[in-house]
Amino acid sequence: MRNLITDVAGLKIGHAQDARLGSGATAVIFDEPAVGSIDLRGGGPGTRETALLDPAQTVEGIDAIALSGGSAFGLDAASGVQAWLKQQGRGFAVGAARVPIVPAAILFDLNNGGDKEWGRFPPYRELGYAAAAGAAATFALGSVGAGTGATTVNCKGGIGSASAQNADGAVVGALAAVNAVGSVLIDRGPWFWAAPFEENGEFGGRGLPDPFPANALDPRTKGSARASTTLVVVATDAILTKAQAKRLAVMAQSGLSRAIYPVHTPLDGDVVFAVSTGRKPLADPLFAMTKLGALAANVAARAIARGVFEAAALAFPGAISSWKDQFGG
Repeated sequence: MRNLITDVAGLKIGHAQDARLGSGATAVIFDEPAVGSIDLRGGGPGTRETALLDPAQTVEGIDAIALSGGSAFGLDAASGVQAWLKQQGRGFAVGAARVPIVPAAILFDLNNGGDKEWGRFPPYRELGYAAAAGAAATFALGSVGAGTGATTVNCKGGIGSASAQNADGAVVGALAAVNAVGSVLIDRGPWFWAAPFEENGEFGGRGLPDPFPANALDPRTKGSARASTTLVVVATDAILTKAQAKRLAVMAQSGLSRAIYPVHTPLDGDVVFAVSTGRKPLADPLFAMTKLGALAANVAARAIARGVFEAAALAFPGAISSWKDQFGG
């Protein structure tokens, strides 16, 4: 176990970013079409091809998921991922044609100091293609891919990941691009809201504050609207139906609530994708599913905290500092 979402058999992760742009894209590539669904709770989402993830819709399998910075411009990243998949002969078969199915979601990072004057065409299609082409079982965390330009209210955001295995043998992993309007830290830190779920000091091992700060529950938020969103992909090798994947996404949203305060605000576009690579049968559809969803929420919370812990500040004047800049390694 690498403590990455790729501990779930059947998927790979790729990143591409542009330091001058201060943004990037991340691709989740499935070895075979995966069963997937989505739960969306933020008030300002930006998504593509997510309607087909409803359990009532026809398409059962998805080929990839694209996550990107760039706000609505970043939705082009999915086209780049789709182009790479088409070159591999992947996609939903419609007669002789194949259409790669790539749901996508974006976060807002347009005001982080990077050069966003890209001319006629945004760069996200090419970033998406490069991310897909570079997908592998091991990948970087922090200020990479879709998390390159991500921020939170009080420190740099980024890409995080975590994984776990339950007693039934099912593996659950999470990938998070953390750009929340709220705080991942208690008070001004260094403590993480997700501390009760931390494993092996994966985000600093600072635990919870003692005593608890008097004003810790006063919400801390970014000063500008529509500059946020946390994107999460939760994956499992347990065999799920599309309806069960939907329930997994719903349960995994609790992980955002454990790691970010406040969360699911009118200013965020928070979404959770849940996917099954279909390797191991569930012991039963109710109790085993309940255990799986509980674990997914824990893993999502850990991935969010790791995204902030591993991030590095951007090299722009006035850029927000990282957790490690403020509190050490």
